[in-house]
Amino acid sequence: MKKLIKWLKWIDKNLIKIFISLFIFLSPLYPKLRISNVNYTYISIRMEDFFIAVLLIVFLIQFIRKKVQIDPKYLLLFIAFWVAGFISVAIGHLILKTIVIRHLGILHMLRRVEYMSIFFIAWSSIKNKKDFFYYLSLILLTVLIANIYGVGQKFLGWPAVQTMNPEYSKGYLLFLTPEARISSTFGGHYDLAAWTVFLMPIILGFYFFRQKIPYLLLFIFSIFILILTASRASFGAYLATIFPMLIFFKKPKTLIIILAFTLLFTFTSKNLTSRISRTFQVKQIFINQETGQVVIPQTISSKEVPAGSLYLQINKPVNYDPATIANDQGLANSKILEDLRNEASKEGRILTKLEEDILLASISATLRPISTIVSDISFATRIQIEWPRAIHAFLKHPIFGVGPSALTEATDSDYLRWLGEFGLVGTLLFIYILITIFKELLIFAKKTKQSERYLYATFLFGFVSLLITATYFDIFEASKVAFQFWMMTGIFIGYSKLKKI
Repeated sequence: MKKLIKWLKWIDKNLIKIFISLFIFLSPLYPKLRISNVNYTYISIRMEDFFIAVLLIVFLIQFIRKKVQIDPKYLLLFIAFWVAGFISVAIGHLILKTIVIRHLGILHMLRRVEYMSIFFIAWSSIKNKKDFFYYLSLILLTVLIANIYGVGQKFLGWPAVQTMNPEYSKGYLLFLTPEARISSTFGGHYDLAAWTVFLMPIILGFYFFRQKIPYLLLFIFSIFILILTASRASFGAYLATIFPMLIFFKKPKTLIIILAFTLLFTFTSKNLTSRISRTFQVKQIFINQETGQVVIPQTISSKEVPAGSLYLQINKPVNYDPATIANDQGLANSKILEDLRNEASKEGRILTKLEEDILLASISATLRPISTIVSDISFATRIQIEWPRAIHAFLKHPIFGVGPSALTEATDSDYLRWLGEFGLVGTLLFIYILITIFKELLIFAKKTKQSERYLYATFLFGFVSLLITATYFDIFEASKVAFQFWMMTGIFIGYSKLKKI
C-alpha cells in the first residue's frame, strides 16, 4: 500500500512532465490523420487536439491545486492577443460580414489559443536543470526519428500523410514518386523544412556544449533531410542563420565541415537546384494584344515547377535559336487549344477540328512574343493573388482586420496574414509577444555561463530562422511547427526564470 501511495504521489508530482514528454513525441511524429472533419474547410480535428484538450484540463486542475504556476506577465500579453483576435472574429462576422461561416472564424482563433497555451504548460513543468536537459534530449531524439522516417519515405517507399490540399487532407496514405519532396511525419514538405531549420541551430548548440560527434552527425543528417524537402524558403533561412551563427561563435573548423556537406548535398540534389534555378528565368512568352492574356509556353510535369504569369519585360532583345522559337510557338498553340476546349466544355460543346483551327489562327494572330524574366508559379501566386488580398484587407480594415479565416486557408506570409486578419491591434500584440520573449532570452543568454549560453544563443538563431521562413509561409499557423515553437519557448523561458530564483 505504501508503495502504491508513493507511486501515486510521484505521478501527481510529475503529471505535467509526463504529458509534456508524450507531447514532444506526439506532436512532430504522429501523422496528420484526421478524426473529425470541420464543415466548409479541409482543416480537421486530429489526435493532437484531443491530447491538448486533456492536457489543458489536467493543467488547470493542477493550477487550482497550486501544483503549478503561470507567469502573470506573459499571461496578460497572451490574453490581450486572444481578446483582440476574438474581437476581430466578432467584427468580421457581425459587422463586416467577411466571416460568412461563424464557426470557422471561432475555430481559427481557438486554434491559435491552443498552439500558444502549450507555452504556459511547458514553462510550468521546468522544476530544475535536469528537466530542461531532459526535454531537449527528447526533442533531439524526435529529430533523429523524423529524419530516419524521411529517408525511408524517399528511398524505401514508406507512406506519407499530407495536408497540402483538400483531397490529401482526408488522411490518405501517399507513396512518393522519385521526384517528390519528402514530408516525413509532417503534413507537407514546407513545415518539415521549417521545423528542421528551427531545431538545427540547437543541435549545433548541443555539439558545442557536449563536444560529442553524434550531435554533429545528427546536424549533417538534418542538412540532408532539408535538401530532400527542396524548400527554398527554409533553405534560405538555413543559409541566413547557420553560417552567421558559426562566425559569431568563431567556429571555423565546424563552418568548413558544414559548408562542405551543404555544397555536397545541394549540388547532388536536382530537385532543390532545379527549383532554385527556376524561381526566376529568362523566357519568351506571348501576350494577347487584344485581351492582355499571358500565354506561357511550357510543358507541365511533376519534375519541374512551372512558371507563373508574373513577368518583367526585358527591353534588350534576347537571341533565341530557331528551334527554341518553333518549340515555344508549338507549346503556346497547345495551351491556347487546351483553353478553348475547356471553355467549350463548360458550355456543353465539343469543338470540331475546323472550329479549333479557325479559333487558333484568330488568337495566334493577336499574340506578340516578348522576352521576359518570369517567376515560378509559387512566387507568382503570392505576388498576384495571396499577398494583394491580405494587403487589401488590411488597408480596408486596418484596426482589427477582417477576422481569422476570412482570407481563405493560406496567405503564404505570416506577417501579411496577421495584418489582414487581425489588423494593427492583433498584429502588434503578437509581434510584441515575440519581441518580449526574444529580448528576455537574449538578456539571459548574455548573463548565463558559457555552456548554457550556447544553447540559448542557438535557440535564438533558430527563432530567427522561423521569422525568416514566416515571410514566405504561414509558419505560426502550421500546427506541428507552432506547437513545437511555443513548447520550446516555454521550456527555455521556464529555465531562465528558474535560474533567476
